[in-house]
Amino acid sequence: MGFPTKVQLIKRQASEQWYVNFPAALAQALEFSRGETVEWTIEDNSLLALRRLHPPPGLLKKTPAASAPHSPNSGQPASPDSPGSVPPSEPKPTP
Repeated sequence: MGFPTKVQLIKRQASEQWYVNFPAALAQALEFSRGETVEWTIEDNSLLALRRLHPPPGLLKKTPAASAPHSPNSGQPASPDSPGSVPPSEPKPTP
């Protein structure tokens, strides 16, 4: 979903400034702080990228993958004869 925004120009006697504001919903969703520093990068004539110099830490903590297979129900190491450790046998033909 995009957020259409108009580019604004403020002309003064000695200078001019261009402004691009983004919607409050976007700022709140990204948890921006007042006065936060960002960096603009021109990708091409149709793409301007905004990068946060000091983004907040992520909410989800990544956990390392287990080194040994575990039973899906108990968390205990899978036994060699558990259903997940051996391929299923082929079904017997019906008469």
